[in-house]
Amino acid sequence: MRIYVTQPLPEPSLGELLAGATVQVGESGIGEDELIRRVSEVDAILSTPPVPITTRVLDAAPRVRIVANCAVGTDNIDLPACRARGVVVTNTPGVLTEATADLAFALILAVTRRLREGEALLRSGAWTGWKPLELRGVSLEGKVLGIYGAGRIGSAVARRAAAFGMTVFPVVDTDPPERFEDLLRSADVLSIHAPLTPETRGRFGDAELGRMKRGSFLVNTARGPIVDEAALVRALESGQLRGAGLDVFQNEPKVHSGLVGRPDVVLLPHLGSATEEVRLSMARMACEEIARFFRGDPPVNRVV
Repeated sequence: MRIYVTQPLPEPSLGELLAGATVQVGESGIGEDELIRRVSEVDAILSTPPVPITTRVLDAAPRVRIVANCAVGTDNIDLPACRARGVVVTNTPGVLTEATADLAFALILAVTRRLREGEALLRSGAWTGWKPLELRGVSLEGKVLGIYGAGRIGSAVARRAAAFGMTVFPVVDTDPPERFEDLLRSADVLSIHAPLTPETRGRFGDAELGRMKRGSFLVNTARGPIVDEAALVRALESGQLRGAGLDVFQNEPKVHSGLVGRPDVVLLPHLGSATEEVRLSMARMACEEIARFFRGDPPVNRVV
C-alpha cells in the first residue's frame, strides 16, 4: 500500500498507524503539477487544507481509493470528482470543536478589548501609565453574539458566550432568509462557523456588512472566502464595523493589504485547531481511516 501525505503531521501517527505501508510525506508550497507527479502510483492520499485535491490530481492518480482529509472541512477536495470515480473521502469532525471555539472566543475578546493595540503600545515603550480614557473597549455582558453556522463549533462558542452574559442569536442554513437579516441587524459581535459551500462563498460582502449593526464586530474562524475581504476593509474604513478578528483568509495564505496594518483587526495564521492535543488527534484520526479502509472496514467519518 502506497500513501501520499501532503504535509508533515504530528507523531505518533503515520509511523504507528500506517506501519507497513510505503508513506511519502510532502511539504508546503508545492504546485499542482508536482503533486500530480507524486501521486501517480499511490493508493491513498492523506490531505491537508492548503493542498487542493482537484480533478487533475485525481485523474493522475488512478489507483487512489481513499482521500482522508486531516480537517473537518472538505472544501479543498473536489467531492463530485471523487464521487464519480468511486473514491472515498473522510474528514476529522468533533475532535477540533472545543479548540476552535476557544480560539474564536479569544478573537472575540481580543478585538472587543483592543488587546492588539494595547500590546503594541506597551512594547513600543510609549506607554506612560494608566489613564481613564486610554484604549477603552467594549464589554461583552448584555451584548448579542450572532452565530452564523450553529453546528458543533458554533454551538460550543455559544456556550462560552453564555458564561460572559451574552445573548446568543444562532442561524443555520435551514433558517428562512429573514432570520439571516435579523442576525445582521441584531448582532453586536457576529462569529462565522459555517462550512465553505457555493452558497456561503462571499456571503458577507458590501451589502451584508452594510446591513450589520453600526459599530459591531466580525469574527471568522471558519473559511476565509465566506467574507469578501475588500468589502470588510471598506466597512472598517467607513466605521460601519468597529473591528474584526480573522483566523482564515479569502486567498490564504495571502491577506488583503488593507487589513494588515489596521489596529482594529486581529489576524491569526489559521490556528483554530492548533493545540498539541488536537493536531495529534486529527492526524491519528485520518491515519486510522486509511488503515480501516484497507482492512476492509467501513470508514467512521465518511463524507463521500
